[in-house]
Amino acid sequence: MTGDRAALRQYALITGNYWAFTLTDGALRMLVVLHFHQLGYGALQIALLFLFYEVFGVVTNLVGGWLGARIGLNRTMNIGLAMQVIALSMLAVPSVWLTVPWVMAAQALSGIAKDLNKMSAKSGIKLLVPDAGGTLYRWVAALTGSKNALKGVGFFLGGVLLASLGFRGAVLAMAAALALVWMGSLVWLRRDLGKARAKPKFSHLFSNSRPVNVLSAARLFLFGARDVWFVVALPVFLVAVLGWDDWQAGAFLAAWVIGYGAVQASAPRFVRGREGHPPGRGAAFAWAAVLSLVPMLMAWQLGGDASPHTVLMIGLGVFGVLFAANSALHSYLIVSYAREDGVSLDVGFYYMANAMGRLLGTVLSGWVYQSSGLVACLWVSATFVVVAALVALALPAHAGSDR
Repeated sequence: MTGDRAALRQYALITGNYWAFTLTDGALRMLVVLHFHQLGYGALQIALLFLFYEVFGVVTNLVGGWLGARIGLNRTMNIGLAMQVIALSMLAVPSVWLTVPWVMAAQALSGIAKDLNKMSAKSGIKLLVPDAGGTLYRWVAALTGSKNALKGVGFFLGGVLLASLGFRGAVLAMAAALALVWMGSLVWLRRDLGKARAKPKFSHLFSNSRPVNVLSAARLFLFGARDVWFVVALPVFLVAVLGWDDWQAGAFLAAWVIGYGAVQASAPRFVRGREGHPPGRGAAFAWAAVLSLVPMLMAWQLGGDASPHTVLMIGLGVFGVLFAANSALHSYLIVSYAREDGVSLDVGFYYMANAMGRLLGTVLSGWVYQSSGLVACLWVSATFVVVAALVALALPAHAGSDR
């Protein structure tokens, strides 16, 4: 790593903050979906509870990159931790106060917090790890994969906490634990991490880098393809149609995300460019093209006489492996393409597109499922992945990669 043990300690702090935040983020998502389904909310209504979470995520990624370049990534990360504590505390009010506007407001704060935290962590790696011999690729994959595995643990944690402590007790316990992490981060995280040498202007929010813009467009459709059936439609289908208990749905989705994260962390072992070079445009197209086949086949099977349990078990497993490979590849490419001075600007813009994809997928997940069912969600997912693959073809040749 660049520098000495101090750099390693900073990386460990950033990773620890990211992990702790991710646990609460995954648990909160599962808590909201399951709790409000118990209260009788429909799929579209539940999706709308996450509307501000995703909308403010778009805005935060755009503005957060600029903010990180001006005030430092340590401050944006600490602001994110503090806002998540506030968001969790807002949901610990008596149940009669948990109206749709109140929950949407708490989710808006959580969305801002999550993307400040993620942008800070991903940008920090660029400054602490050299881009040589595949080192940056491996470290980005490790951070992203471990984050997603812990998000899966968070899904399971949310189901368990809901069953054992109830909704209010669960969010209070998470708020208290994250507050301790935040206080430690205030003390030990380096003060000047990520500050640009020249203060960027507000007009620099929008990327003028063609590789970043193209990759951002591909990322939008890739994550829209996942969330259009995974975020709302799938858990509601498991509980309402297949008759699963809440904890079973939470445990199943948790296992999927944990496995997805483990594959993502190991992606550099099998997602490679030609002749040992880092992957680039060719790999981005090929992996997305293969992924698009999975929701197509699942939709075709579910539209026939196949067992929904069998189709979902096998289909989700294959989709998870291929989606993890695509996500890890994209995460490496954006960190590699990003400029070093003001890295958070490029990373923030890219994750703004990621958040737009999640927003589009979340809203469509509720609307399409409620109007046409899970099979229709899968066809929309397949279409989105095809678009992501075609957009990836417009990426420029990446130096030393598979082109």
